[in-house]
Amino acid sequence: MTFMFLLAIGTFGQKSKSIATKQKNKEMVTEVNNYVNFHGAPVKGKILMVASSPGVSKQTGWPIGFWAAELTHPLRVFQEAGYDVELVSTEGGKLEMDGYSNPTDASGYSAHDVISLGYLQQESFRKMLESTKKLTEVDVKNYDAIFLVGGQGPMYTFRGNKELEKLFVSFYEADKPSAAVCHSTTLLLEAKKTNGDLLVKGKTWTGFADAEEEFADNAVGMKIQPYRIETEARKIPETTFKVAAPFSSYAIADGHLITGQQQNSGAAAAELVVKQLQ
Repeated sequence: MTFMFLLAIGTFGQKSKSIATKQKNKEMVTEVNNYVNFHGAPVKGKILMVASSPGVSKQTGWPIGFWAAELTHPLRVFQEAGYDVELVSTEGGKLEMDGYSNPTDASGYSAHDVISLGYLQQESFRKMLESTKKLTEVDVKNYDAIFLVGGQGPMYTFRGNKELEKLFVSFYEADKPSAAVCHSTTLLLEAKKTNGDLLVKGKTWTGFADAEEEFADNAVGMKIQPYRIETEARKIPETTFKVAAPFSSYAIADGHLITGQQQNSGAAAAELVVKQLQ
């Protein structure tokens, strides 16, 4: 009887081990399935992207514009998801990317950005930068979402830009995904809804962090920006401004307001836009 009892225990133990092994194998299975728009497939809709027109930084004297990755990385996400994209700017005309963001720049700072490098090989992308409409020439009803491209230019051309504030708020109040990344989030420091409240009132959002500004300033040995977004955002009552580890990919969706921390967050913010559109 003792032998039979031990045999039963052994058999039960083997079955338990077998079940555990099967369970373990089942837990190891991971599947990822995302739609990718194939060549020739019809588009699902249209997204408006807004970039800063070229300028000169009053802080550094450098020519400034938009940050390449903050256009190209979201652009890839939107196009692969099946959306057409139109790029406009604050003044219209030809756009210029910030030098350090250009993957072919002699500094090599963005040499790793193969997505931007790839887009620069496309004639259609180069034409997109050659000639843009001014943001006042577009109609909100023709687009499904808006996405503000960051860079050094927005610190001068976005904040206090009443035309851009009106356009962005129009998307937001139409319940359309309204996104901004990096320094383009400076618009949210002052943008107000039609009821007079700041758009960010009661919202959780992000933007270029003070720690990242400090890193950039130390890298070049001078103060690059005229003010810091995080510092200014934390002065605003009834809003929550959050940042993650410096230069990590970090994006937040709070209702239809979508924000990304910096240049490494553009794709993540774009994915949140696509998720809402779907």
